[in-house]
Amino acid sequence: MGEQPIFTTRAHVFQIDPNTKKNWVPASKQAVTVSYFYDVTRNSYRIISVDGAKVIINSTITPNMTFTKTSQKFGQWADSRANTVFGLGFSSEQQLTKFAEKFQEVKEAARLARDKSQEKIETSSNHSQESGCETPSSTQASSVNGTDDEKASCAGPADTHLKSENDKLKIALTQSAANVKKWEIELQTLRESNARLTAALQESAASVEQWKRQFSICRDENDRLRNKIDELEEQCSEINREKEKNTQLKRRIEELESELREKETAAERDNQNLEDKVRSLKTDIEESKYRQRHLKVELKSFLEVLDGKIDDLHDFRRGLSKLGSDN
Repeated sequence: MGEQPIFTTRAHVFQIDPNTKKNWVPASKQAVTVSYFYDVTRNSYRIISVDGAKVIINSTITPNMTFTKTSQKFGQWADSRANTVFGLGFSSEQQLTKFAEKFQEVKEAARLARDKSQEKIETSSNHSQESGCETPSSTQASSVNGTDDEKASCAGPADTHLKSENDKLKIALTQSAANVKKWEIELQTLRESNARLTAALQESAASVEQWKRQFSICRDENDRLRNKIDELEEQCSEINREKEKNTQLKRRIEELESELREKETAAERDNQNLEDKVRSLKTDIEESKYRQRHLKVELKSFLEVLDGKIDDLHDFRRGLSKLGSDN
C-alpha cells in the first residue's frame, strides 16, 4: 500500500534466455506498461510490469545496477536477485532516453537511501559508546547481563531509538515475509510462463524451420520465374526487333508502292502518248497508202499515155523511114 508509481511508459519486454545467456526471449506479445514504483515505508524503488494477470518484471533497483543502451530503441539491465537480464524495446529513441534517465535518477536515490541508512546505524553506535554502554567482551561474559542499576544507567535516548528502529525492522521483516510469499507465487507464475514461452519457442523454432523450407521453395520458384521472365523479356526484345523490321519493311513497301504508282502513272502517260502516236502513224500510213494508190493510178495513166506516145513515135519513125526510102 506504501508503493506509488513515479514514472510510467510502454515497451516490449524481453528476458535473456537462461540456457544460452545470449538470445532474447519475448516476455510480452505486445507493448505493455512498465512503471517505476517508490516504496515510502521501505524507501526503495522497483520496476514493475504486468501483462494481464502475469507479472513479467519485478526488479528492485540497487546502486550497483546499470542500465545500458544497446541500440537507438533498446536497453537492458541485469538483476542479480532475479538471476536474469531484462530488456526493453521502445517505439522511439526519446522514450528510451527518458527511461534511462529515470533509471539513473532512481539508482542515485537508492544509493542516497543506503548511505543514509548506514549513517543512522553509525550514529546509533556512536550514541551507545558515548553513554558508556560498551558491548561486553568475551572476558566479561560473566557480567553480560549486569545489575538492574547498570541496565538503568545504560538506558537512554540511544536505546529508545534502537528499539524504535528494531520495531520498524520487525515490521519490515513481516512485510518482507509477506512479499517473499507473494514473490514466490509470482516466481511460480513466471516459471509457468517461462515453460509456456519455452514450448512456444520450440513451436516457433519448428515453424521457423517450416518457413525456411517454404522460403527455400519460394526462392527456387522465384528464381525459376525470374529466369522465365528473362526469357520472356528476351522474346519480347526479339518481337520488338521483328516489329521494328516489319515497320521498316512496311515503310519500304509503301515507298515502293508509291514509286510504282508514280511509274504506273508515267507509264499510262507514255502509253497514251504512244497510242496517240500510233493512231497518228496509222493515219499517216492510210494517207500514204491512199497517195500510193492515187500515184499508181496516175502512173498507170501516165504509162498508158506514154505507151500511146511511144506508139505514135514508132509510127512516126516508120513514116519517116518509109519517106526516106521513097526519096
